[in-house]
Amino acid sequence: MTTLHDFNATSIDGQEVDLSAYDGKVVLVVNTASQCGFTPQYAGLQDLHEKYADQGLVVVGFPCDQFANQEPGGEDEIASFCERNYGVTFPMMAKVDVNGDDAHPVFDWLRKEQRGLLGGKIKWNFTKFLVGRDGTVLKRFAPQTKPENLGKDIEKALA
Repeated sequence: MTTLHDFNATSIDGQEVDLSAYDGKVVLVVNTASQCGFTPQYAGLQDLHEKYADQGLVVVGFPCDQFANQEPGGEDEIASFCERNYGVTFPMMAKVDVNGDDAHPVFDWLRKEQRGLLGGKIKWNFTKFLVGRDGTVLKRFAPQTKPENLGKDIEKALA
């Protein structure tokens, strides 16, 4: 059975990340964008990171420019924006596609594991996937679901 721990990704600063490093952690995977109506959710994601990191939560952001060109910048620009405007300290990965032929393998897998309203496709920025300590997908959340409304699901996954 495939889990999150079977994948690799590139960090926003260009380092290869083996996602097996998150084995035993609860992971919230989010496709992000800096110029989206949902961009203020970065603050809520950072709050979740700060509140639950000691209990084993890792928030992982994957910038994506597939929706209305809302993440046009390069990795340095994205990292600077997130840190400057939202104090983001959780792991950010390099920009990826989340749908289509060039979708990152993590998102191909996430979409198959938890189908959304549009079948397997991700409909917009800030779609969130909650992954359990064993690397399996527990739940998918729509872009409009605010991070502050995820506490109960995160706490259940951490328990």
